[in-house]
Amino acid sequence: MTGEDEESKNQGFRLQGILNIQNTPCAREAILHGAGGSLTAGLLHFLATSRVKRSFDVGFAGFVITTLGSWLYCRMSNAKLRVQQRMIQNSIKNKVVYEGTVFDPTNKSKAETPSGPS
Repeated sequence: MTGEDEESKNQGFRLQGILNIQNTPCAREAILHGAGGSLTAGLLHFLATSRVKRSFDVGFAGFVITTLGSWLYCRMSNAKLRVQQRMIQNSIKNKVVYEGTVFDPTNKSKAETPSGPS
């Protein structure tokens, strides 16, 4: 019995059984933003026109557009952050490797500047 309970806890929330919300980066925030965008777009359209079916269509379109926009923005931000982290890790690794050698960037900057009065 406890094995089944642990499996259900580790499985997480699945949207239509195809998208694991817990393990997919940015999915939870994107769906929450989409729900807010859907509610806002549908409600504003309904208040402006009083047409129920068209307001539902506008709300659904608002959900799709807001969800995709939020998800793409979040994924791009995460990709940019990963690239920056990789560059920093490589520069730290190179600093450790080249420290004290002629290839050390800190030694080059000191060698290029004149030390005495001209």
